[in-house]
Amino acid sequence: MERKEVVFVKKGWLYIAAATILFSTLEIVLKEIAGDFNPMQLTMTRFLAGGIFLLPFAVRAVKTRGARIEARDFRFFALLGLLGIAVSMTFYQLAIMDANASVVATLFSCNPAFVMLFAALLLHEVICRRNLIAIALEVFGIVFIINPFHMQTEPNGIILTLLSVLTFALYGVLGKRKCAKYGGAAVTCMSFLFGAAELLAFAGFSHIPPFAEAMTACGLDAFANIPFLTGYSMDNLWLVLYVYIGTTGIGYASYFTAMEKTSANTASLIFFFKPVLAAVLAFFVLHEAIPYNMVWGIVLILAGSLVNILPGLLFARGKQAPAAEAAEKGLH
Repeated sequence: MERKEVVFVKKGWLYIAAATILFSTLEIVLKEIAGDFNPMQLTMTRFLAGGIFLLPFAVRAVKTRGARIEARDFRFFALLGLLGIAVSMTFYQLAIMDANASVVATLFSCNPAFVMLFAALLLHEVICRRNLIAIALEVFGIVFIINPFHMQTEPNGIILTLLSVLTFALYGVLGKRKCAKYGGAAVTCMSFLFGAAELLAFAGFSHIPPFAEAMTACGLDAFANIPFLTGYSMDNLWLVLYVYIGTTGIGYASYFTAMEKTSANTASLIFFFKPVLAAVLAFFVLHEAIPYNMVWGIVLILAGSLVNILPGLLFARGKQAPAAEAAEKGLH
């Protein structure tokens, strides 16, 4: 590895830091503006903006690989957008309204563990012993946070968050099939745009009187008469832009750039730091309490993440250290 490549990796860590900060603040900002918007509307518009923002990165990724998106793949992207955006992120936004931001952020950070599980079941990837230990620790962490015998968090919020985590993990595994061909940025961008388009179509359908009345009668007001442009004001404009462009656009762009400059394993450190940073920020910004069961849950989830990613990090570090030393010597 030459000096240029070492600098390339170091820049990757800057992108990891940026994505970590942006992703860790997402639940907090969404909590702040959740009351101003219909949850379906907010999900639809933020992923539409995020998809548009990622478009140049997606085009570059496809061109770099010399690939060309085939017509049949559009059906796949439509399915991916339905699962990962229209379904998973709708659950996620509804969870934000019912549960503490710190709880949602911490539980969602378990996503990599479920990705491993689905990858083994659907892609027949090998799960080694440390992967099983990581999954077990993270599941125990979830149980500690939920605290089923003395539950203080709204059950609906917990259920919605777990549904979001499971469907998003499935989305990640299915999307992995096309990442090798088109690149992660392109797959994510296409799923964002298709998911937003599907939510837009559903929003239009929700204004049909019989359907709107049926949703309202079932207590599903969020799915009836979904607005398109209401809720925006000068008071929430900067927070909205931060969610749309910052956390969704720049956040995902930083994440994929970090993977390109380091590795997928190293970039997964984002989900290692996120539960701690999100909980601390929720405490200071939203004044959310951090009970002991939450602390123990975070510790177990962090332990699970560390068991899973540490061997890969140590291996990468072992390869980079001699190269970095050689590069430094080359400067003198």
